[in-house]
Amino acid sequence: TGYLVLIAVMLIVRTYCDIWMIQNGTVIESAIIGRSRKDFKRYLFNFIAAMPAISLVNNFLKYGLNELKLCFRVRLTKYLYEEYLQAYTYYKMGNLDNRIANPDQLLTQDVEKFCNSVVDLYSNLSKPFLDIVLYIFKLTNAIGAQGPATMMAYLIVSGFFLTRLRRPIGRMTIAEQKYEGEYRFVNSRLITNSEEIAFYNGNLREKQTIHKTFHKLVEHLHNFILFRFSMGFIDTIIAKYLATVVGYLVVSRPFLNLAHPRHQKSTHSELLELHSSNYRINAGTEGLEQGQISADYDITTRERFDHVPLATPNGDILIRDLNFEVQSGANVLICGPNGCGKSSLFRVLGELWPLFGGCLTKPERGKLFYVPQRPYMTLGTLRDQVIYPDTVEDQRKKGISDQVLKEYLDNVQLGQILERESGWDSVQDWMDVLSGGEKQRMAMARLFYHKPQFAILDECTSAVSVDVEGYIYSHCRKVGITLFTVSHRKSLWKHHDFYLHMDGRGNYEFKKITEDTVEFGS
Repeated sequence: TGYLVLIAVMLIVRTYCDIWMIQNGTVIESAIIGRSRKDFKRYLFNFIAAMPAISLVNNFLKYGLNELKLCFRVRLTKYLYEEYLQAYTYYKMGNLDNRIANPDQLLTQDVEKFCNSVVDLYSNLSKPFLDIVLYIFKLTNAIGAQGPATMMAYLIVSGFFLTRLRRPIGRMTIAEQKYEGEYRFVNSRLITNSEEIAFYNGNLREKQTIHKTFHKLVEHLHNFILFRFSMGFIDTIIAKYLATVVGYLVVSRPFLNLAHPRHQKSTHSELLELHSSNYRINAGTEGLEQGQISADYDITTRERFDHVPLATPNGDILIRDLNFEVQSGANVLICGPNGCGKSSLFRVLGELWPLFGGCLTKPERGKLFYVPQRPYMTLGTLRDQVIYPDTVEDQRKKGISDQVLKEYLDNVQLGQILERESGWDSVQDWMDVLSGGEKQRMAMARLFYHKPQFAILDECTSAVSVDVEGYIYSHCRKVGITLFTVSHRKSLWKHHDFYLHMDGRGNYEFKKITEDTVEFGS
């Protein structure tokens, strides 16, 4: 309430200041034209003396507006979070209610913009209203009531006309926020699922998705800019220049001009913002360049670690000297406690982590496929989930029909999903639509589509039943996919030829699985 009163008082005082400055400026100009040195000095010194007070009024007004925006934001944010974090509302909004696609944006950016708009609306409506009242009072005393009445009539008619023209702005602003939210969403998906996407080598597909989403945003912004250009042209003619003409016609004197010059925004803040953005972009570019790990690999049809240290990018050594070789066709089961280095081994194989020494012999990247425990479901159709990171054009170039894709789904006992989701071209949020087991089986169907020579299975069937899991592993051997499997299930030992056990203390054991091998796991 205190800030509302402060803003109201400052608006009234600033309006009186504006009127005083117009009157004082008029007499200064009259003194110059009349060559009256005495009057010129007098009114000029009056203006100089009033400058601190006028500046103080303007800054008190800005202070009150900014504090009021902050107060509104604090109160609204507290209220929304009180409702959002009550019971399971946050879960229902994110998982059961699809009316709000980005609740994080609603609770942060949208709240801030709403509070700013409400306070700006209060200020922008109050100031013109006060100006109108005081100017009408002054004009009525000077030239009678007919002139102000004519100007009010013009103001009402032109305001009604411009309001009708501005109607699409609200709809276009909502659409802009929607496209901005979608653009942020696809970028956050890339960050959240970066490791899975990197193993899938899906950077090109993700780039297409991001570019497509960004293109929709840019196209809308182009249309919005064109609309605002057209509106700005009409607005300037009607609200500024024609209003000036009407003022001239009404008062028939050149000293009164109701079209106040707009305050031009200082380019200083824009330069600072540009500098900040440039710094962030440069930092991001350097990070992207540094993230492109390069290493020399011996490309072949086998997997061989020759005196390779298994270490994290920051230098923590998990295994000092890793030596083993796997020929194509020999499946390897990798086991050990959490944190022993199983996932680290895969990251080195997938070229996500650097090679710190030794020699790694591995097939080229396209012949090595990774299936994580938490499969990544891309934005798009049901078909896209199977062929990812390929596109439909890539599928056609490979000569693979939709009927063959149906066979891949049948191989993982997921054929019924085609009818359930209304065909290949159905578009859903597949991360939410598919269950955990269905997503894991979809990832295995994706594996069969790409037919790599080697595949890394990182507990990718933990949510699949044992019988379906056994069928999938048998089919992998049938089609000639050599497997590196991380799993704690004893039922999978029979599908592998070697095991690599890491004890978590820097030691490992690589042996062939025989009838005498003691199986461990659950």
